[in-house]
Amino acid sequence: MTDISPNLEIQARLLELRKLLQRASYEYYALDAPSMEDSVYDALYQELQKLETQHPQLITLDSPTQRVGEKPTTQFLSVQHHIPLYSLENAFTSNDVNAWQERCQKGLASNLEEVLPNGFLESVCELKIDGSAIALTYEHGILVRGATRGDGTSGEDITPNIKTIRSIPLRLNLENPPDRLEIRGEAFLPIAVFDEINQERSQQGESLFANPRNAAAGTLRQLDSRIVAKRRLDFFAYTIHLPSPSGRGAGGEGSPQNLPDISSQWQALEFLQQIGFRVNPNKRLCKSIQELQDYYDFWATERHKLPYMTDGMVMKLNAFSQQEQLGFTQKTPRWAIAWKYPAEEMPTIIESVTVQVGRTGTLTPVAELRPVLLAGTTVSRATLHNSDRLAELDLHVGDTAIVRKAGEIIPEVVRVLPELRPNGATRFVMPTHCPECSQPVFKPENEAATRCINLQCPAIVRGAIEHWVSRDALDINGIGEKLVRQLVTENHITSVADLYELTSDRLQTLDRMGQKSADKIVAAIAQSKNRPWARVLYGLGIRHVGSVNAQNIADNFPNVELLARSTPEAIASIFGIGEEIAQSIYDWFRQQTNQNLIQRLQAAGLQFVGEKKDDQAIAINPNIAGKTFVVTGTLPTLKRDEAKALIQSAGGKVTDSVSKKTHYLVVGAEAGSKLEKAQSLGVQCLSEEELLQLIGAIPPVVALLR
Repeated sequence: MTDISPNLEIQARLLELRKLLQRASYEYYALDAPSMEDSVYDALYQELQKLETQHPQLITLDSPTQRVGEKPTTQFLSVQHHIPLYSLENAFTSNDVNAWQERCQKGLASNLEEVLPNGFLESVCELKIDGSAIALTYEHGILVRGATRGDGTSGEDITPNIKTIRSIPLRLNLENPPDRLEIRGEAFLPIAVFDEINQERSQQGESLFANPRNAAAGTLRQLDSRIVAKRRLDFFAYTIHLPSPSGRGAGGEGSPQNLPDISSQWQALEFLQQIGFRVNPNKRLCKSIQELQDYYDFWATERHKLPYMTDGMVMKLNAFSQQEQLGFTQKTPRWAIAWKYPAEEMPTIIESVTVQVGRTGTLTPVAELRPVLLAGTTVSRATLHNSDRLAELDLHVGDTAIVRKAGEIIPEVVRVLPELRPNGATRFVMPTHCPECSQPVFKPENEAATRCINLQCPAIVRGAIEHWVSRDALDINGIGEKLVRQLVTENHITSVADLYELTSDRLQTLDRMGQKSADKIVAAIAQSKNRPWARVLYGLGIRHVGSVNAQNIADNFPNVELLARSTPEAIASIFGIGEEIAQSIYDWFRQQTNQNLIQRLQAAGLQFVGEKKDDQAIAINPNIAGKTFVVTGTLPTLKRDEAKALIQSAGGKVTDSVSKKTHYLVVGAEAGSKLEKAQSLGVQCLSEEELLQLIGAIPPVVALLR
C-alpha cells in the first residue's frame, strides 16, 4: 500500500507559512507597522490554502485560513463565563470623578503606600469604545472561545464569528503559554465600514443600521459567519486575566509559565500588544486630577477625528494591588469609572416637514433635515413630537435648527434660530386631515397628540399588524415591515385576524414570494396560536398597555370575557395599573370593531384563557404606591421590563417620558436625554440598587461588563 501521509517537508512548510502570515497580521493590526507587501501576503496565503486543501488533516485552529467564516449555524449556545463581566459606574461631571477618587482613597486608607505625593491615585485613561464587549478564552495560546457579554455570568458562544476579526489573534505571540488566558475587549465597526454597509443596504432596499454600535452587535450575532467576515469588524483589547493568584481574579487555572510580572493596568496593556492584540494607542497614564481633566477635554473634540466611535473615557486605578484591595460592589468595580461625554448638538437646515401616522393613529411631525454628522452618524430626520412642540418651537420650513442626538436616542430638534430665518419662510401647522387616509383628524383638549380615528386607515392597520407579529407579542417570524405593507396595500389583509386566513397559494401571488417562503410564513402564523393569553393581550395594541402591564392584567383576569365585562375601577385596582390604563382598556372593549376582532381570533384558535395568579411578588409599598417612575438606560442586573414590573407590583406607576409629575427617574447606563431633563426639572434620580432598597426587594446576583 502506498504511504499517502504528508511528509515532514510539507508539515514544515505549513508551519513556516502560518508563522509568516501570523507575524504579518501582528505587525499590521497590533503594531500598525506593516512590513510585508500585500502581494507577498496574498501569494503566501494562496500557497497555504492550496496545501491545506491537499492535506485537510493538517489544518489547525490557528491557521489564517480559518478566518473566512463557516457554514451557517442554527443557533448560538449559552456558555458560562469563567470570570464574571462587570459593569462600570458612570460619571457625568468632574465632581463625579473627584468623588470617585476620594472613595478610592478612603477605601485604601489603611494601605496608601502607592499614593502619589499629591494624594492622587495613579490612573490609566482609555477611550471608551462604542461597540460590543467580548470575552475571549485562550488555551495553550490558541483561541478556543469567543463569547458575548450576555448577563455578565453567561453569554453566547460566537467563536466562528470572532475568528473572522483579523485584529484578534488565533494564536498568541507567546512562547510556552499558560493553560488558559482570559482576554476582554471591544468589538466595533470602523465608521468608514459602517457607512459602506449602510450604503449597500440602502441600494438593496434594506433597513439601515442606526449607528456603528448597533451594527457591530447585530453583526456579531449573525448565524452565518461568512457575513460577519465581509463586514470587517475590528477589536481593541483592554483587560487580561492572568493565571496566578496576583493576576486580578484569574480563576486559578494553569500556571504562570514564562509570563512577565505584570502588576498594573499599564503593564497589562503593553503585554496585550506584545502577545498579538491591538490596543488603543490613545491611552494615558495620569498622575493628577488635572491630567484626567486634560485628557477628557482633549478628546471631547478630537474624538470626532477618530475612525471609530467613542462616547467617553474609562479611568482605572493603575496598580493591581489597589484594584484587588478595593474589589467590587455587586455590579461594578470600585476601582474604575466611565466619564461620559454629554449629548451632541449641531445646527442644520429644516428643508421640509413630513407627518407620520403610527399604529394608534397618532400623527407625528418629522423634520426633514439637510444631512449633518451627529454623534458619529449622518442625521437627516428628527422628530418634532406633536403640535404643542411645534407651537413651542415656532418652526418654519427653512429654519436653521439645533438638532440633538444622545447615544441611541432618536434625533430631535432642540430649538430653532429665528434670527437666521429666510424671508418668506412659512410656519408649519399640523394637517387637519390624515395624510394616509384623508379622513379628518382629532386632537383631544387634554392631550398633545393629534390622531386619525379611522380604524381602517392603512397606517393604523399596518401598525397594528406589525405590532401583533413583533417579538414581545405573537412573535411571527418572516413577517416584517415590507411584507406587511405589501399585504395591506394589495388588500390581502385589513386586520390581524386576516393573517390566520392567509394560505400559501395566496402569499405566492406576491412579488418575490416562492412556495418555500410562503409555507414557512403560514407555519409561523399557525404556531403563533400557541402564544399565552398575556402576549395575545399585549398584541392587541390597546393604548398604554405594555408587555409588563399585559402580563399583570392577564394574571388577574384569566380570560378575555372577564376583562371585557370588567369596570375601569376593577381594572385599576390591580397593583401598578392606573386609571388611564384602566379607562383605555374599558374603552377598547366597548368598540364593536374590537369585539368582532376578538371573536374572529377566538375562532382562529388564539389563546384568550390563562391562569390566575393570586400571589404578588412584592406587597404594596407606601414608598412606591401612587408614585410615578421612569426607567431609562441599561440597568446592571435587571432588564427594563423587570424593573417596571417590580415598581408596578409594589403599587407604583411607570411612564415613558419625564415630566414635572415624575417622582423618580431610575437611571442605568446610556441614560441619554431623559436624565438631562430629570436633572433640569429636579426629579430625584435613583440607581438600580437604590430602587431595590426603596421597594425592599432583594436584587438578583448578576454582574455585567461595561
